[in-house]
Amino acid sequence: MARLTRRDLLATTGAAFAAGTFGIIGRAAAADFTYKFANNLPVTHPLNVRAQEAADKIKAGTGGRVEIQIFPNNQLGSDTDMLSQVRSGGVEFFTLSGLILSTLVPAASINGIGFAFPDYDTVWKAMDGDLGNYVRGQIGKSGLVVMDKVWDNGFRQTTSSNKPITTPDDLKNFKIRVPVSPLWTSMYKAFDSAPTSINFSEVYSALQTKVVDGQENPLAIISTAKLYEVQKFCSLTNHMWDGFHMLANRRAWEKLPEADRAVVARELNAAAVLERVDVAKLNAGLKGDLESKGLAFNQPDPAAFRDKLRSAGFYSEWKGKYGDEAWALLEKSVGKLS
Repeated sequence: MARLTRRDLLATTGAAFAAGTFGIIGRAAAADFTYKFANNLPVTHPLNVRAQEAADKIKAGTGGRVEIQIFPNNQLGSDTDMLSQVRSGGVEFFTLSGLILSTLVPAASINGIGFAFPDYDTVWKAMDGDLGNYVRGQIGKSGLVVMDKVWDNGFRQTTSSNKPITTPDDLKNFKIRVPVSPLWTSMYKAFDSAPTSINFSEVYSALQTKVVDGQENPLAIISTAKLYEVQKFCSLTNHMWDGFHMLANRRAWEKLPEADRAVVARELNAAAVLERVDVAKLNAGLKGDLESKGLAFNQPDPAAFRDKLRSAGFYSEWKGKYGDEAWALLEKSVGKLS
């Protein structure tokens, strides 16, 4: 597969916009089912590129019966707004980080346990296997439909405006933006930081106005959201792996004929696997690009951070919250934590 660059993504999605394929789409003939897919990512992100390809294949594969309109970049509201909408049927599809979904489904955040996953091989073994199946089962119990394949958000890195993060001590009293999720707040409190929960749509302005000193996200998001304009340092902490569950409103899903559901599921899951490759390649190639835009990089040793979380009781606390079954499935993939 040819390397997917940020320039390629911009060109691809620019052409998509020119053709009117994102957002509200003009149609020659009305589809039987016109569903909205909402997400919080910039239109240039691989998730939206691959989702548009999937939407095109779904329309063709269902003979035009099913059309999916894509609303990127928080067009339909914040993460919490859109989660409410997919539950109520205001939108039919929504991709959400399991770490944020945990406000509804507590087990969904287990993949984000701090400094647990060492690499992608370990991530996909867990999330396409027993741990992922367990989480998807819990999501199903909440009334939502979830696709089998998780989309990649990537390993998360730490940026700051005032200093690089090299040891756990650098996080003490550090004002860091975190998503609206208890796991992040808990982890940074274990580091004696000052975490502030802010929806992603407000992150750039919060950094620009110094409401917070730093934030943490995968490199692809740091790049596409232009956070390098308001941050000076990027520490490659790889402290959490984060992915997006493709969620569907159950009533809307069950309205689709069974054959059409099979097409939709097949194409969305296939697109997720392609997006994983895109994000991994994009993140791998972005360091030099971001350095050229002024970000200074450093690579901390994760062992000291893991030891700090262990001594602070972070792992023991979350083992108690997730329960023995879920924790055993996590440690089956990543090794002993608590």
